[in-house]
Amino acid sequence: MVKVSQIKFKGDLKTAVNLAVEEIGGWEKFIRPGEKVLLKPNFNTADPYPASTDLIFLQTIVDLVLASGAGEVIVADSCTLALKTKDVMAKLGVYALEKIPKVRVVNFDEGQWVKKNIDEEFLGCVQVPKILDEMDKLILLPCLKTHFIAQYTGALKLAVGLMKPVERLALHIGRVQEKVAELNKIIIPDVVIMDARKCFINRGPSEGPVREPNLILASTGRVAIDIAGVNIIKTFTGNSLTEHEAENLAQIRRARQLGIE
Repeated sequence: MVKVSQIKFKGDLKTAVNLAVEEIGGWEKFIRPGEKVLLKPNFNTADPYPASTDLIFLQTIVDLVLASGAGEVIVADSCTLALKTKDVMAKLGVYALEKIPKVRVVNFDEGQWVKKNIDEEFLGCVQVPKILDEMDKLILLPCLKTHFIAQYTGALKLAVGLMKPVERLALHIGRVQEKVAELNKIIIPDVVIMDARKCFINRGPSEGPVREPNLILASTGRVAIDIAGVNIIKTFTGNSLTEHEAENLAQIRRARQLGIE
């Protein structure tokens, strides 16, 4: 079984993240000196955390990845089709990270896309950023929240931000969760670090009632960390997942059918 670490946040974010990663093998397991590391946060909109990635959390990850010997850190994303990624990132202050040596902020919308075949029941092929093929490592940085269409959004759903925006329209027309799972056949992170200090327990992904689990989670498994995330949300009164077992959510069930951990 894939291990998921859950560390209580007690005010020192760097310590909490380091402890979470240490429990699943330590930074040296995931990053080698000189490697190019792509960090995939959640900048679908510019709504405040937990709707989007907290900048302090993101900078903490950047600092720790660089301290682990990475040669270059790329922070990259693409927002919802209705908005401009450059504007979203500017509003959230993401470009300030480029003041840190060896850090580059990339807007996927301004780069090249390459076609990848999936050939599954609900998703045939997609276009993803060409820069993915140039990276040595991929780290996913999901928030913890519910989703008014997909029920839940965490590590598996974060992969949608790596899909060409125009193609996301069809993705959201029926069988969304199954398509999300199938997309993850070609999006294979080396590690997932989830910021679960705060979460939405209803509605989402851009707004909803907020609760504070005060946790940092880490795992090599997307399904494993999403199951843990769902179960955390379910501990709060008024959550929209009460009637659902984590393992029975369509995105998790389909991912498991595909052999995704």
